[in-house]
Amino acid sequence: MKSTLRTPVVLASAAVVSFVFSGTASAVSGTSSWYNDAGYGACGTQINAATQMLVAAPAALWTTPNPNNDPLCRKSIRVTYNGKTITVPIKDKCPSCGSNKIDLSRPAFASLANPDVGIINVTWQIV
Repeated sequence: MKSTLRTPVVLASAAVVSFVFSGTASAVSGTSSWYNDAGYGACGTQINAATQMLVAAPAALWTTPNPNNDPLCRKSIRVTYNGKTITVPIKDKCPSCGSNKIDLSRPAFASLANPDVGIINVTWQIV
């Protein structure tokens, strides 16, 4: 059973990584949670996830040893939930996120759903 569960995750990671670098990203069906940390994000800039519109991309998508130089730091993620769509810049890495999960800042999440919900099913794509 364990190997059966790992195969879709590996395939999803490979598909998302190819989207990042091919420039033709297709939507990913996944989930989103929110966070409100402040400090330096993975892209090397100051962030405040309690007040800024931003997203932390799954760790599996980062391709360079120094995330400050990663191509993801020059991209955004378009997120759709319940008929609402937002586009937020990638400013951070989510080390605990699977390849189909993103972590939105609190204001970004709140623009889609009540933060009390915690986790929502979304579609998202790198743009």
